Amino acid sequence: MNGRSRFRRPFLALAAAAMAFLGGRAVAYQAHMQNALVALQNASGQLEQARPNKGGHRERALQLVSQAIEQVNLGIRYAEGK
Repeated sequence: MNGRSRFRRPFLALAAAAMAFLGGRAVAYQAHMQNALVALQNASGQLEQARPNKGGHRERALQLVSQAIEQVNLGIRYAEGK
């Protein structure tokens, strides 16, 4: 784990909490959903860096991870009442 990614998760948690309060109302921070989102974003980055000679499976995995990111974001917004 490089130094930059080590601080990414705590920073995202702090940013999400700050945005919830700055948005005019306190929204419960969804640690598991936020952690899942970070993990999916990391997975997407790793898949992007992988060589594309995987019989189309890498590309399909990228599509599925992208869909998962979208669903997690939708779930977070739903729970926030947006």
